[in-house]
Amino acid sequence: MNYEMVFKALADEKRIMILKTLNNNGSTCVCDLVDEFNLSQSKLSYHLKLLLEANFITKTSEGKWNYYDINKSTLIAILNENVIKNIFE
Repeated sequence: MNYEMVFKALADEKRIMILKTLNNNGSTCVCDLVDEFNLSQSKLSYHLKLLLEANFITKTSEGKWNYYDINKSTLIAILNENVIKNIFE
């Protein structure tokens, strides 16, 4: 596991908010994330790429859209329960 990628992925408030949204909403279309975070597609893609590289989220393609979901097993393996609760409160 590359801890540099893990800490980089968690070091930005937007990425934490993306994790919270995915935790609350489940699998979410990238089109909905663009609207929710008021980010350009390229900026959102950058944040999603870092979260994917750290294995905090998963991506599923359906037609022309990508859907993202939280990878709870990675969060549980890397972070303790108190940190996870703080992230998702």
